[in-house]
Amino acid sequence: MMNTAVTNATAPTEREAHLTDRLREFLDTDPYSEASGSGEIVHSPDPLTGHEAPRFRTNTPADVDEAYATARIAASAWAARSPEHRSRVLLRLHSALQRHEDLLLDIIQHETGKARIHAYDEILDTYNVCRHYGVTTPSRLRPKRRRGAVPGLTHTEVTHTPLGVIGFITPWNYPLTLGATDLFAALVAGNAVVHKPDSQTTLTAIIMRRLAIACGLPAEVWQLVPGPSRDIGPAIIAGADGISFTGSTESGRSIAADTARRLLPTALELGGKNPMLVLSDADLAAAVDGAVRGCFSSAGQLCLSIERIYVHEDLYPEFCAHFAEATRNIELSADFSYGPGMGSLAGPKQLARVSEAVEQARASGAQVIAGGRPVPELGPYFYLPTVLTDVDETAELFAEETFGPVVAVYPVASDAEAIESANASDYGLNASVYSRSRGLETARQVEAGMVNVNEAFVAAWGSIDAPAGGVKASGLGHRHGVEGLYQFMHTHTIAQQHLVPIAPVGGLTQSGFAKGLTAAFRAMKSLRMK
Repeated sequence: MMNTAVTNATAPTEREAHLTDRLREFLDTDPYSEASGSGEIVHSPDPLTGHEAPRFRTNTPADVDEAYATARIAASAWAARSPEHRSRVLLRLHSALQRHEDLLLDIIQHETGKARIHAYDEILDTYNVCRHYGVTTPSRLRPKRRRGAVPGLTHTEVTHTPLGVIGFITPWNYPLTLGATDLFAALVAGNAVVHKPDSQTTLTAIIMRRLAIACGLPAEVWQLVPGPSRDIGPAIIAGADGISFTGSTESGRSIAADTARRLLPTALELGGKNPMLVLSDADLAAAVDGAVRGCFSSAGQLCLSIERIYVHEDLYPEFCAHFAEATRNIELSADFSYGPGMGSLAGPKQLARVSEAVEQARASGAQVIAGGRPVPELGPYFYLPTVLTDVDETAELFAEETFGPVVAVYPVASDAEAIESANASDYGLNASVYSRSRGLETARQVEAGMVNVNEAFVAAWGSIDAPAGGVKASGLGHRHGVEGLYQFMHTHTIAQQHLVPIAPVGGLTQSGFAKGLTAAFRAMKSLRMK
């Protein structure tokens, strides 16, 4: 692959003056050379200033083919390493993250515009994933005994081997969590990866790859190939032994159709229209606090973000009043420091999407009780966190994902109505239930892959030993937990028979064989044998 980078001048320009010294020093190392291909120069805006800047040369289908060829050679040697060896890379990376935490936060903010505390959410998730898979993978990849066909005579074990080379297509909104950390399960399983990070957030992938290589990951095992999906998406699918994609449901359906023709293992995290249910016995203050975090983290540009809230009618007026006040009190800023409660949207497309959705809802009769407008005096893509009421089915945001700092609140008369309303969606990614006594009972009836009780999204997502994923139109497969590890592996059952075959032998008639086994299975059932 050609590594012809687009270099920046070492002296800070006017458009770089807002950057930290750490970030400018990093940019001076010509990082984009590590992701550049042989195509045209890609430009993208700085979310905090709007200034367009050259980033890298896009990768072409030929570049992708070359990346797969290199990764496939490297994959064999990497898979031959022990799980303990691969796990130690993640544990060393955990320590390296601590040493470079501030620079990573700077880069995430620079590429996404989000507030620093929300950039830290990604750091926290990465610590969690590195530790979890670094500690658990060796034991999970040892052969596991299972009960054999004939107890005592059949020795059965299950083993797992890596798929080979996994194609990853990752989004801009969480470039560390979804654009770098998401690869770790595949890598520790023994796979190589060909990774297409979003063109706007390639720097985050570049620095994480640098750190992983410094911690012992062979450079060839993680290939970066940023570029437009329309140009290189087919090549990524064509070369892969498995695919992981995070993005829109529409794109996910198209990818699933392509991978189905090759019977490729495919993991998809897609769209969501995530509900929060505030039951009549909820702690109102806790529910308001959870709604603020659940709706406006990363300016609502979060797959798990709450976009509709169903509140019991007895609490509805008070909840709306307190929630609107708390929303109006959120501090917005472009600072590279802790403190502000929300940052910017990621760019002009997101600003247009959010603005159009709110204005269309307002025109259809919705009431804006907080926010509802851009804030250009703070930056080109800032938009106030927004709370709507009286949103009806004619509004596009009633059922479709807005992916911004916008939420609609609805009154309901009962738990049953709240559950029915929450489930009346094509999506089922994340949900939240606030209740002092009926939370678990209600959560079990909500159609979502992740349901949080008295928390917005962090409890389920952060339970790293449990699978994270969606149902219905929100995706296929899982990340996290043993499920997130095994989805990038072949599963093999190996059974060794001892003493006698499972067949009529030694003069035993077929009838006698059948009667004997029938009696044996009856006895096994009586003894409650598995």
